[in-house]
Amino acid sequence: MLELIAAVRSDGTTGDTGDDEDERSGRSRWERLRQSDFVRSAPFWGPPFLLMGFFVYAAIGWNFLLSLTDYERFQGPDYSNLDFGMYRRMLDDPTFWEATQNTLILLIVFTVACLVAGLLLAILLDREVRFGRGFRTIYLLPMSLSFIVTAQFWKWMYNSQFGIINEFFGLFGLGPYGWLSNPDLVLFSVIFALVWQFSGYTMIVYLAALRAIPQDQYEAARVDGASTLKLYWRVIIPQLKPAMVSASVVLLLFSLKAFDFLFALFDGYQPRKGADILSTMMVREAFARSQWAYSSAIAIVLFLLSLAVIAPYLYQQHRQGNL
Repeated sequence: MLELIAAVRSDGTTGDTGDDEDERSGRSRWERLRQSDFVRSAPFWGPPFLLMGFFVYAAIGWNFLLSLTDYERFQGPDYSNLDFGMYRRMLDDPTFWEATQNTLILLIVFTVACLVAGLLLAILLDREVRFGRGFRTIYLLPMSLSFIVTAQFWKWMYNSQFGIINEFFGLFGLGPYGWLSNPDLVLFSVIFALVWQFSGYTMIVYLAALRAIPQDQYEAARVDGASTLKLYWRVIIPQLKPAMVSASVVLLLFSLKAFDFLFALFDGYQPRKGADILSTMMVREAFARSQWAYSSAIAIVLFLLSLAVIAPYLYQQHRQGNL
């Protein structure tokens, strides 16, 4: 009998101990979670995360949903009949293809020209020329100006009657040229103005990378008899690849956002023939023609272009452990 009572007490004690241990384990897990950096930092990252999720990613999703409707003018969007009609219309629209071609030309020519000009300026300043700090400030100054100010400045410079550029060519008996009216010149005139504004940025990026290269490599190349051209081409420039990639991503994204420059340069969202890009076409379709669904489809194309630029860069940074 005593053995049975002892066994019952033992079983009861064992069960109570197990329940206590489970309860203590649950409390400890909850306490560890409550004291974790993730939960304690939630008041700081939570509100920005929610705001960005609503105003950026939710807005992108809603824009894509609008592009599947026939939303136009002042009638409300009909979400009951979603299709890809606007994208099929886009494929048959010659204006869209012309704007896409101009956008790609702007992306490629502008980015390459800025990289080359910035590299040359950075090499010159890296060689400790006189008044180097003053030149660095002068070259970087256009970057501090807004697109609106730059557009007004170049609009006066490109004026076919009294612009300083045509005045300069007139000294040699050339011109005047319609820099902003000639379809064969207008896009490259826009690109030249944008290169003037952003080459200072690439110069600073390259200059920082050049200053990070040890001087021993310069001295070793000179001891081996390498000329200045071979020194930069075979030793220095290959080490500037990370800086070149970073600058390229920034320039490509800036070129996709050149709408305000063109808007100010041409006094509206109807640029001259030859300078229409996807961003100006998107705003024109929305606010001049009230084709909201078609404008949303163009916006999705611009979003995919931006994603095509930034996604490979982010993937590379993730592979290298920088993200």
